[in-house]
Amino acid sequence: MTQEQTRLILVYNADTGLIQALMHAVHKQVWPDTYPCSLCALTYGAVSMRGDWKAFWQALDAKVDFYHRDDFTQDFPALGTGGVREVALPSILISEAGEEPRVLIANCELDVMANVDQLMHRVSAKLAPGSVASEAVPSAA
Repeated sequence: MTQEQTRLILVYNADTGLIQALMHAVHKQVWPDTYPCSLCALTYGAVSMRGDWKAFWQALDAKVDFYHRDDFTQDFPALGTGGVREVALPSILISEAGEEPRVLIANCELDVMANVDQLMHRVSAKLAPGSVASEAVPSAA
């Protein structure tokens, strides 16, 4: 029996689609202070993923999945928009041993990060053995 790999689920506060992507690219460049997706602002340049970020997540000992708001809601209805345990977006979630995903880095944490280096440091710290994120911690319900 194989142990299931840790899974990171990165969820952007944006919907899928070419028109939406173009609108977000313009919004991010013209009105960065009102851009609603800090995860996208940290990890993408004008039109493509930052190389340092891509190299970082590809080197992680975890499966990394990227979602937009609408496809996240489709795959995780309880956690998505309007779900009974709706997660504020953008967020990074973690699923270990096939368990239901839980928030690893919340939108309020992402919103105050100044750059992708802070994000990479935070993800590394949360995934480090012995960190609070890697221990079994009961959720506040």
